[in-house]
Parts: sequence; C-alpha cells; structure tokens
Amino acid sequence: MDHVDVMLDQWSRERPDLDLAAVGTVGRLGRFALLAGRVVEEVFKQHGLQRGEFDVLATLRRSGAPYELMPSELAALLLMSRAGMTSRIDRLESAGLVERRTDPADRRSVRIALTAAGRALVDAAFTDHAANETALLSALSEEERATLDGLLRKLLADVEGAESPAP
Repeated sequence: MDHVDVMLDQWSRERPDLDLAAVGTVGRLGRFALLAGRVVEEVFKQHGLQRGEFDVLATLRRSGAPYELMPSELAALLLMSRAGMTSRIDRLESAGLVERRTDPADRRSVRIALTAAGRALVDAAFTDHAANETALLSALSEEERATLDGLLRKLLADVEGAESPAP
C-alpha cells in the first residue's frame, strides 16, 4: 500500500457512496509530480538556477539559432504574465545569461537572446536534467514508460482542449 491507498481507505470508510478510482489516479499523479519536482529542482539548484530561470533559458535554447525570442513569445510559451516574465528576464540579464537586443525588423521592439554563458549553463543543466528524469522513471520498463507517456498525452490533450476557447 502507498500513501494514496491509505487516504483512499479513509475516504472509503467515511464516504462509501463515492467512486474514488479517479481520486486515486489523480492523487498519485499529483504526489509523483510534487516529489519528483523536488528532485528536479535540486538539479537546477546545483547549476545556480531556479526552475523558472531554467525554463526561460531552455525555451531560448530549444528555439534554435540565434536563440532569441520576443518577451511576449517567451511569456506565451511558458504560460506566464508579461510582468512575471520581465522580472525573470531582469534576473537572467543581471547574471549575464541573457541580453536584450533591439529587433532589427522593428527598432521599438526588443528580443531576448541567450548569451554564450547562458547557452553553456543551460546545456550543462539540461544534460543533468535529462539524466535525472531518466532516473526518476527507472522503476518502469521501456514499454511501461511508452504506455504511460501515451496515456498522459491522451489525458493532457483532453484537459488542454477543454481549456481552449470555443471557436
């Protein structure tokens, strides 16, 4: 039995009228995300980063050369407000990991670019992050991971579709 089984037993005793199967599944997903999140954040911390800072650097890095985006694009990709993005960019710029560049197509606009130091840091952090997440899933076989991935993709498509505005 795991922690969620104990909680489900308690609820079953108190509320035998409810079907709790989904509560167990969502509870396990949430508990795994919480516990795994702590392990993931430890890797970022070893590189002197907070998760949000890593997310900005990683988004710039995976965007491809020249590794730059508009602040509004970064905010949209990371599901953040523009104000929240500005404070992250300010911290990363102060650390020399990103720089603001005037957009050559529109001199009133700014683009956020990964510096050489930012690229080196995010490459090192992502290497450790990928290994860390592989270790987090090591209790599952390759086939089990593929099955889980497919099922989570299906659930996310449904939930993300529900969040989309109607045409």
